[in-house]
Amino acid sequence: MDISELRKRIDEIDAQIVELLNERANCALEIGKIKKRGDRSIFAPEREKQVMEGVLKNNRGPLSDATVSAVFREIISGCRALEKPITVAYLGPAGSYSHIASILKFGESTEFLPVNTIPDVFSAVEHNEANYGVVPVENSTEGVVSHTLDMFLLSDLRICAEIYAPISHNLLSAGNDISQIRRVYSIAQAIAQCRNWLATHLPGVEILEVSSTAKAALMCEGYPTSAAVASSLAAKEYGLNVLAEGIEDNPHNKTRFLVIGYSKPEPSGKDKTSIVFSVPHRAGSLYHALKVFDDAKINLTMIESRPTKQMPWEYIFFIDFQGHERDEIVQEALAKLGELALFVRVLGSYPEAE
Repeated sequence: MDISELRKRIDEIDAQIVELLNERANCALEIGKIKKRGDRSIFAPEREKQVMEGVLKNNRGPLSDATVSAVFREIISGCRALEKPITVAYLGPAGSYSHIASILKFGESTEFLPVNTIPDVFSAVEHNEANYGVVPVENSTEGVVSHTLDMFLLSDLRICAEIYAPISHNLLSAGNDISQIRRVYSIAQAIAQCRNWLATHLPGVEILEVSSTAKAALMCEGYPTSAAVASSLAAKEYGLNVLAEGIEDNPHNKTRFLVIGYSKPEPSGKDKTSIVFSVPHRAGSLYHALKVFDDAKINLTMIESRPTKQMPWEYIFFIDFQGHERDEIVQEALAKLGELALFVRVLGSYPEAE
């Protein structure tokens, strides 16, 4: 076949794709009507995970799984918006890593609401300004985001899903000459993740902390002697130059984000559950609490402690483990933990992200 014949075939295939996409969209519209009658959540991460796994299982190439995933993320996003448009709050402004994580999870056919702080993300969902929120919870290099964990003690929102987003930092500026940079803005975690690079390439330059990487980029508009550690999306958003790419010290840098809301995902077959609990302040209490999970052969994926802020040197514990709260083995373990702990609260069960 020559080029004209191949292009004609592509046009025919494109017409079929559009027809099938709209047929899929009509099915989504009908599902939306059923969900509305049953007062069910439009966002169903367990079903979306199932769809994506099925699509990738059928992918025989030459398109990569990453390409196919990106295409179907937008197909799912568009069909979900037909069922019911949803709003997602994130730590802004636009161009932040929370913004990127939100797009990765919900796709572009979503209304995104940038807010100023992590507590503001929780507040937006609690006050029905947004259906869901996206918040960072831990970084592979710098560890836990304590503000997010602390907010779960003040809110009754649940964890509905999680996202692992690769974090690649860039040095952005309105200027073009890195030797002219006199100050660098960014969020504390990003500065810490680029500590060695900054010390090597910008020794003696003033480092200033701000509330988000995107806010740092915004502050550099029109100031060629200022720079921000932020995303490439932020560079596009605010018209900045990328003076250096990939300046994070660890090339495998990732951040885990949580989707918060009121919905309760069904079991997907590969889930994670997050809980918070407290134990009596005596020897062996934590050991016996954790032994419950060892006895049940339940794998813990995260454990963090936070001060109670009521009594000095007393702590509460956040734990993530594999399994769904509806699993019999998990229910038995939580019941045993309840007998040992002062309190136990399930923060959510949700599909485990790859």
